[in-house]
Amino acid sequence: MKGIIAGITALVGRILKLRPVRVFLFYGEKNGGILASGLSLTALYSVFAGLYVGFAILGLVIQEDPQFKDAVVSTLSTSVPGLIKTPGGSGAIDLGALFASRVLSWSSIVAFVLVLVTALSWFASARAAVRALFELPGDTTFFLLLKLKDLGLVVAFGVVTLLSAALSVFSTSALSFFFGLVGIDHRSAFAVVVARIVGLLLVLAIDTAVLAALFRVLIATPIPFRRLLGGALIGGIGLGVLKALGATIVGGASKNPLLASFAVILGLLIWFGLICQVILLSAAWIAVGLKDRGLSLRIPASAKSAQVPPTHSRPRTRAVSPPG
Repeated sequence: MKGIIAGITALVGRILKLRPVRVFLFYGEKNGGILASGLSLTALYSVFAGLYVGFAILGLVIQEDPQFKDAVVSTLSTSVPGLIKTPGGSGAIDLGALFASRVLSWSSIVAFVLVLVTALSWFASARAAVRALFELPGDTTFFLLLKLKDLGLVVAFGVVTLLSAALSVFSTSALSFFFGLVGIDHRSAFAVVVARIVGLLLVLAIDTAVLAALFRVLIATPIPFRRLLGGALIGGIGLGVLKALGATIVGGASKNPLLASFAVILGLLIWFGLICQVILLSAAWIAVGLKDRGLSLRIPASAKSAQVPPTHSRPRTRAVSPPG
């Protein structure tokens, strides 16, 4: 029995030393689940506000190109399942009403400004949550400058959405052209699989870049590139898995007859909760990696090296020539 207990104790000790386990323990210690729940509520109304702002500005431009319009709608539907109402299906936002949003009067301008402020709120909440995981104090930057920075993030996210749609259209056309050159039917199983793999890799690259930029801007402190990229890549993979299972995850809420009347909103809350969990877990992965290397974002690396006295340096002596 003593041997069995010793073996189990050793096994548990080895498991607790694994980095994924330590990340989850660190995440729970920092109340990551609670932070993600708060972020999911903020994300729900921030996304609605952000869509109103984006389509009020660019709705006409998007609508002029039917192929690009379909790609934008597909990108939004994949990123947030259940957000766009599909023909004969359910969804939170009617597509026609979304493209009809315009800023044409003073009342619309006032509503536009208020909605824009709402769209910025998620980034303020995300900044506080991410900085808490990195054990950093609150950002002391002037309030208006922070809002301008958050506005830049809103614009950047909108650009990324349009870029994703444009890349989807371009990659589809490019692959069809390539398959035509080599004599492969673009509707064949091989062509469909290749197109799917290319699409997944593009989405992974975009999600990884977005997460890396998001952490860097929210923390406002240089992070070692390798640590930042590793955590962002893990987060990108997690987001890709969620997107692949999106319809199943969100659709599960509608299976309960007691929740059918507000199943769409409940499904979106579940979705945003999972997305925020992945984002904060990837931030926790970076934070634990920095701890493992003895790095702290509170003290820059240059300041740390300046504080460590040299251990092997010897005072130089100057040779003195004998007189004469």
